[in-house]
Amino acid sequence: MVILEFFSRMKFWKNTDRLGPDILGTHYKLYYKKAGRKLCENKFKYFGKGAEFRPGAYAFACSKIQIGKNVVIRPTTMFFADPRDSGAEIIIRDDVLIGSGVHFYVTNHKFDNTEKAIIYQGHYDSKPIDVKEGSWIGANAVILPGVTIGKNCVIGAGSVVTKDVPNYSIATGNPAKVIKTIEPKI
Repeated sequence: MVILEFFSRMKFWKNTDRLGPDILGTHYKLYYKKAGRKLCENKFKYFGKGAEFRPGAYAFACSKIQIGKNVVIRPTTMFFADPRDSGAEIIIRDDVLIGSGVHFYVTNHKFDNTEKAIIYQGHYDSKPIDVKEGSWIGANAVILPGVTIGKNCVIGAGSVVTKDVPNYSIATGNPAKVIKTIEPKI
């Protein structure tokens, strides 16, 4: 019985649209550069040159996630795309810095019905997340559904981003607010 369960698990780990420490049959590959790269190229919708997905990071619905060139996904970072909705992707463009423990969510639980426990209310419609090139997202920030973070933005550590952030902005807090605009140098 245990052997059958083991082989069933191995098949699940190989075929699932997820990456993370709970997916043992593939997670170990992330500790090896070539094997980890090949795994990510097969799992993600796009995985750019120079990108890394480090051990300890999570991705749910990898086929709905694009990781740009030179992006490093650090441990405890969480991507939660929606396998049911083809339009609600997570797009991380080229040269984006992402601190450890950043969370990206394209959907949220419904909580409108006070007569029903939240667990039984389902989810709101999913909305895409787009992080434009050159931005920096500080450690433990949370990026919520429908957010676009503009080009060369800075998101402060621990911030909760609920609304779009315009290009060349610094946003921080809960909820995140733009506190400064970065003036382009000519």
